[in-house]
Amino acid sequence: MSTEKQEPSVDRNDLGSRLDEMNHRLGRDIKSDKNGSGGPPKNAGMAMGLRLASEFVSSILVGFLIGYGVDWFVGTAPWAMIVFLIFGFASGVMNVIRSANSMQTPLDPSVKDLPDDDEEDEDRY
Repeated sequence: MSTEKQEPSVDRNDLGSRLDEMNHRLGRDIKSDKNGSGGPPKNAGMAMGLRLASEFVSSILVGFLIGYGVDWFVGTAPWAMIVFLIFGFASGVMNVIRSANSMQTPLDPSVKDLPDDDEEDEDRY
């Protein structure tokens, strides 16, 4: 007698289909829980908003700290702080615009851009 265990041959496709059937009978439809629609998750808007806000605030704070450091080192209080605070604000706005543009995805890549309304109006008259 051998003490080795022989592993039964398991068909992975059969196992997956049996698991799906069991989950369906138990009322746990796992496929629909995984957001199978391919769209963004429900909290994606909140995550994007928090990311944009944190980028904006952090760039303003960095500008403030650089300006404060320059003022402390050179002794030109508050002028460098004001200038770098403005630079930080401008940098924050640019970062938010860049990030917001990169987050936009087309709904259907096969759909081309629609023509402007001005072109249609010229053809009518």
